[in-house]
Amino acid sequence: MLYFKSINTKMQYTHAVHFKLALQWLAATTMVILMLGCSEPQLSNSTFKGQTMGTFYDIKIAHFPLSTSKQSSIHAEIDRRLEQVNEQMSTYRPHSELSRFNLSPAINNFPVSEDTAKVVAESIRIYEITSGAFDITLGPLVNLWGFGPGDVPQQKPTTDMIKSALSRVGIQHLSSTKHTLSKNIDSLYVDLSGIAKGYGADVIAEYLESLGIDNYIVGLGGDLRAKGINGNNVDWQIAIEKASTIEHSVQHVVSVGNNAIVTSGSYRNYYDLNDERFSHTIDPITALPAQHNLVSVTVIHPSAMTADGFATAFMAMGEEQAMALAKQQRLAVYMIYKSGDSFKEMFTEEFSPFFQPDSH
Repeated sequence: MLYFKSINTKMQYTHAVHFKLALQWLAATTMVILMLGCSEPQLSNSTFKGQTMGTFYDIKIAHFPLSTSKQSSIHAEIDRRLEQVNEQMSTYRPHSELSRFNLSPAINNFPVSEDTAKVVAESIRIYEITSGAFDITLGPLVNLWGFGPGDVPQQKPTTDMIKSALSRVGIQHLSSTKHTLSKNIDSLYVDLSGIAKGYGADVIAEYLESLGIDNYIVGLGGDLRAKGINGNNVDWQIAIEKASTIEHSVQHVVSVGNNAIVTSGSYRNYYDLNDERFSHTIDPITALPAQHNLVSVTVIHPSAMTADGFATAFMAMGEEQAMALAKQQRLAVYMIYKSGDSFKEMFTEEFSPFFQPDSH
């Protein structure tokens, strides 16, 4: 879980695997606005808030004067672009590009936007790098275990039920080009909710940069992307939360520079059934909720989309396998895992420079 601080604002984000899971807002104060003397107020620091993808967004811009009318037009464009991502990739909208593809029988060259094809292509790339730990076709298994749009199951799925779901799973049945998707089985179901919020953060960051804005932080659910400095003329400060189900406290503060940071965790998204605990992270190899000691993964990367995908994959892999791959790929990764009755941490060499001096 991540916090970020901007002037007088402190927000808390939770990373959710599914579009339907909502962000919990724990504390928020009003951002200080510097008013410049002119016929129409000029805002040197601006905040944009709203809802999208079943969660909330919070965007801060610093050191960029905007008239109130320009601020309104930027806010409207942010909403429009995020709405477009929803219309392309949401599985909760029956007429989205992805939903229509999912409902179609086996098909070659189903037309989609370049955006949707790009996210699918990156998903396939991460799948290959992680040896299948990130699989966007896991929807039938996610739903079976009670982490989709339906209710939590009243009993543990049987072996036959799992085998039936597995018959409809497999990224090897999916392919993409720049403007198309193809599948070779009728029931293949693609779910981009483990990577699409990151892509949404990238979309907004790139839009702000197209306006010449160089100091911002975009928060979309648990996916953050930052650039430049905040209103206090220092790097945006982001805190990684301790792994706990009963309290909210800071583990470390990091400064990510011009990068994205994404945290995925299992310690709050689970349910108990017949004295057995089931995490929302489904292991594509076993088809079962992941059984390991890894409880939180934080990834820093220039792309929020890529960070989102790897954070999801690492949570499925477990601490030892995930850390080995993170080191091999030279990724900036920080992990919290359970050891006995306590929590321990480990991180790659690439993550070390992002720690604040008094934080580690």
